Amino acid sequence: MESELFKLAEQLGRLLKEKGKTIATAESCTGGWIAQTITEVPGSSVWFDRGFVTYSNTAKVQMLAVSPQTLEKYGAVSAEIATEMAAGALAYSDADVAVAVTGIAGPDGGTPEKPVGIVFIAWAHKNGAAKVVRKQFTGNRRQIRAQTVKSAVEGMWLFY
Repeated sequence: MESELFKLAEQLGRLLKEKGKTIATAESCTGGWIAQTITEVPGSSVWFDRGFVTYSNTAKVQMLAVSPQTLEKYGAVSAEIATEMAAGALAYSDADVAVAVTGIAGPDGGTPEKPVGIVFIAWAHKNGAAKVVRKQFTGNRRQIRAQTVKSAVEGMWLFY
């Protein structure tokens, strides 16, 4: 999986470099793995602006301007929070596009409404375009997180 992730990040980097665009990440359940994957690519500083690891709700509010009311109403693992995280990453960076992830990687923390493996991934573009998806991944904690990273990086192609 690691070599597959690296290849995806390399391809994304080539595209972004050609277009003169940059990206930012806002991560919860992946704990910085998306940013780590991207920065494994030599020269990624040309197209990777920054990454936010906002594991706690307080960090989401303080670093990405996620609304406490949205957290209260929908919970940290929701499409609404992923969308606000992506918007916050754009607002607090110089990036053209941002990706945000929030989910339950397990093995604990799942509920019938939000089981282990549920992940919301949001992408936002500074031109206002945005997309959010709900994924249900399977496997152990590492496998769920790896699948999330792969989907997040693949989704960056939406805008280019």
